[in-house]
Amino acid sequence: MLELAYPLMLFALPLPLLVYWLLPSYKQQKSSVKVPFFKRVVMVSGETPSQGAVIASRMLVQRVFLVLGWVSIVFALARPEYVGEPVVIEKAGRDLMVAVDLSGSMEATDFLDGKGQTIDRLSAVKQVLEEFVAQRENDRLGLIVFGDAPFIQAPFTEDHAAWLTLLDETATGMAGQSTAVGDAVGLAIKAFEGSRSENKVLLVLTDGNDTGSKVPPIDAAKVASNFGITIYTIAIGDPTTMGEEALDAETLERMAEETDGGFYQALDRESLSEVYQRINELEPAVFDSISFRPKTSLHHYLLGFVVLIYVLLFVFMTLRFEGQRKPTRGNG
Repeated sequence: MLELAYPLMLFALPLPLLVYWLLPSYKQQKSSVKVPFFKRVVMVSGETPSQGAVIASRMLVQRVFLVLGWVSIVFALARPEYVGEPVVIEKAGRDLMVAVDLSGSMEATDFLDGKGQTIDRLSAVKQVLEEFVAQRENDRLGLIVFGDAPFIQAPFTEDHAAWLTLLDETATGMAGQSTAVGDAVGLAIKAFEGSRSENKVLLVLTDGNDTGSKVPPIDAAKVASNFGITIYTIAIGDPTTMGEEALDAETLERMAEETDGGFYQALDRESLSEVYQRINELEPAVFDSISFRPKTSLHHYLLGFVVLIYVLLFVFMTLRFEGQRKPTRGNG
């Protein structure tokens, strides 16, 4: 489809006619030839002498070329464009941060993989997260690991393959042996500060209770709620564990409630997969779409046409002039 970027320029089309009608013809004074027998010439010719001016007339081909040139220039100024079919670009619509506990208790081998072999908790988390991420293709993903302190393992990215690689490189104990859940939520809030998405989700996976945070987990969850962040907490492993590694389900549940999220317990790999499926249902994939129609400017073709017709006109007039001069030279 063709469109004009500046259609108001078409009002300039009748401008030459206005100039022709409103402005006087160009006049140029020239010296006249004086002859002593002027009266005889008048008597012989029968013409009555008078003052006047000679207006040079243009050939038809010149008029046609001028009209074509002017129309082409005006349409070039109006900038014709070819508008293509709409192109829709889908971009990530949600920022999803995953906080994974890397404390020593994540080494406990109480999960079964898909082949029925016993694996540790962290390996189970990695396997199920890989399946979960495959269903979040429209989300930007981030990764926080925490132990004694939280660290950003992967900032928000749309490159899910790179995100999974960074997840696979994590190991228990690399962030310390404690469980700083509250600080992990605080770091996630800071990571979300630069997010422009209106859909912000934080997944917290842990198998223990908070043992070293500077900010209590529930207080951190309240701050996250003020920033529009929804928290889903997932308790991994045996809930009957005692001591420092005991699972604080009550705190994790309160954290989720403060942000209108959800709390889940995953006792094995199968239940962990079910948890992610529930989260997928609660947080369906969303995306922002940007639609635009590509435009290709055509004004340069019109300008090229103007140059072409004026070159042709120049060649035509030159050949015509030379053709008129040759007979004169022959008679001389």
